[in-house]
Amino acid sequence: MRDQSSATTRDQVVSSASIGRPDSAAAQARLGTALAAVGVLAFSGSMPATVYAMRGLDPFLVAIGRAVLALAVAVGFLLIARAPLLPPRRDLGSYAVIALGVVFGFPVFSGLALYGGASTSHSAVVIGLLPAATAVFAVLRAGERPRAAFWLACGLGALSITVFTLSRGGGHVTTADLLLVLALGSAAVGYTEGARLTRTTPGWRVISYALVVAAPLTVPLTVWLALTTGPAFTAESVAGFLYTGLVSMYLGFIPWYAGLARGGIARAGQTQLAQPLLTLTWAVLLLGEPFDPWTIVAAMAVLVCVAATQRTRANAIPA
Repeated sequence: MRDQSSATTRDQVVSSASIGRPDSAAAQARLGTALAAVGVLAFSGSMPATVYAMRGLDPFLVAIGRAVLALAVAVGFLLIARAPLLPPRRDLGSYAVIALGVVFGFPVFSGLALYGGASTSHSAVVIGLLPAATAVFAVLRAGERPRAAFWLACGLGALSITVFTLSRGGGHVTTADLLLVLALGSAAVGYTEGARLTRTTPGWRVISYALVVAAPLTVPLTVWLALTTGPAFTAESVAGFLYTGLVSMYLGFIPWYAGLARGGIARAGQTQLAQPLLTLTWAVLLLGEPFDPWTIVAAMAVLVCVAATQRTRANAIPA
């Protein structure tokens, strides 16, 4: 009887553990999506803030200088936490990739697109392709395998944005659109590599080390640009620059990377499809940009795709 009772108890424990694991995985996925959404909210103000910053500052100074501002905060965090100021040597290549993607690539290309005349609302909708690009890199680099339903919803969102972009360019892709595509490609690479590292390293340390690795370039370039471009420090330019440096370049990445690591890069990354609608809102409220019904239709279409992608599951293969 004792053996039978022990066996029964063991079976119940195993059964409970087996049932608990899916619930735990689902809870992690929900938490990951929530954290990623916080990051998206932070990033949604990046383009309006960049426009503000460029009302007195050179676009390259805004793009590169914000990394130096974020670097100061990152070093402070590392010192407070008594963490090493340099990343592990084995991960230097990964941090260099992150730096190229999100410290240099995205800020420079998106800033030039805005400086070249692209509106904030148009740029925001084009950048809505970013989740699709991130999902592709999650497959190539992080070993994730989203299901067919995921790709269908993701593809519909990308199609909506492509149609919107072509309709605004008279059937042609403009120079600004090409710059925005380079920006989203850079971000997708940086997001994926950063999320991989966040599986074993806290997100704040990942973005901190990426800024440290980029410092030998960002610091001297910022000093040179500040001395040669004649910056005008107005209330708008300072406010915009502070937002891009503190929020867009640092604080937003902490929940963003944590969300991608917990919820899956491809799946949690789809929350960024909601970013165009949020940025449109800031563009209207802060910049007074006009918009037409088709802009709202495009933004709502990708928002529906967000909901669809969140109902799917992605199978992860350890990288």
